[in-house]
Amino acid sequence: MPLLINQSVVADDKWLRVDADTLAQHPDAAVIVPFELFAAEQDSLLAGNRPLAVQINGDQDFELVLANLERLSLVVVEFPAFTDGRGFSFARILRRKGFTGEIRATGDVSHDRLEYMTRCGFDAFEIADERFTAETCAVFGEITVHYQGSADDERPIFRR
Repeated sequence: MPLLINQSVVADDKWLRVDADTLAQHPDAAVIVPFELFAAEQDSLLAGNRPLAVQINGDQDFELVLANLERLSLVVVEFPAFTDGRGFSFARILRRKGFTGEIRATGDVSHDRLEYMTRCGFDAFEIADERFTAETCAVFGEITVHYQGSADDERPIFRR
C-alpha cells in the first residue's frame, strides 16, 4: 500500500501499527494504536515518551482524541466507505484546534478526493495498491482556484 506524505511517495513508514498483543513487543517504536486500545489504556500510553498515534473512524469518540492532542504526533482517520465523509470534518476540526502533527487518511482513499482531503487538513494518505497509479501524485494542484476557505486558508475567494 503506497504512502503519500506531503504529496510525495514515501518508501518507509516510521510508524508501526500495533494492537494490545503486540504493543509490549515494541517498547520504543513510534506506534499507531487502534482507538479501542487508546481508550482502554490511555493513561499508560500517554505516560510514555515514545511517539504515539491513534487510528479513529467516524463511529468512535473523537472528543477523547481532541482532549489528548498535545501528546499525539499523528492521527490516522479511517474512511470505511466512499459515502462516509466524517473524516473530512475530523481533519478540519483537528487543524482548527491547532494540531500541527500529521493527519493521515486510510481506508477508502481515492484519486478524486485527494486534493479535497489536503484542503481539509490531511497531509498523508495510505492508498490501496489497486487505486494507486503513476498519475496519483499529479492530482495535487489540478484545481488552481478554490471558492471555499480551507485548512490552509480560511478565507473564501471574495475575501482574498
